[in-house]
Amino acid sequence: MNSIKRYRLTFLFLFVAFGLGFWNPEFGRSMATMTGKNFRDMLGVLPPIFILLGLLEVWVPREMIIRHLGEKSGTRGIALSILLGAAAAGPLYVAFPVAVAMLKKGARFANIVIFLFSWSTLKIPLLLFEATALGWRFTIARAAVNLPAIILMGFLVDRLIPNEEKEELRQRQQTAEAAQEM
Repeated sequence: MNSIKRYRLTFLFLFVAFGLGFWNPEFGRSMATMTGKNFRDMLGVLPPIFILLGLLEVWVPREMIIRHLGEKSGTRGIALSILLGAAAAGPLYVAFPVAVAMLKKGARFANIVIFLFSWSTLKIPLLLFEATALGWRFTIARAAVNLPAIILMGFLVDRLIPNEEKEELRQRQQTAEAAQEM
């Protein structure tokens, strides 16, 4: 029963998708084809990411993450979060398991948000593509505007979420991890 409640939006989506497919079979086939393609794409990207996350869990000590990305990491933590997000490869949905791993290891919440925003707006491969399509001047101007906005938003989100909620989120992740190990 708990699974049904947890995945109720997924079940609702499936119900609506089957209904649309029944109502318009051509649209249903198109939707099934696109869903299958997206699923295959995810299967190609997620396993390597989960392997890397497993290695991160084992090889990178919590103390190192706390020292470089934790509450007292300062400018170094911000710079490292930006660098990690900008150097990332893959779609944005891959960033969320990485962010969860950072959260569990004790990274500062602002640095996690900065990492996610950097992943979505400052990825180096996308900047190179943007520069070839729109020119270096535009790309540099956009990145120069985005960079302070990313940092500001990271600290704003960090401030708006109460410490109790952040700690509850960390605890929930650690509890879920402990339950999976059993």
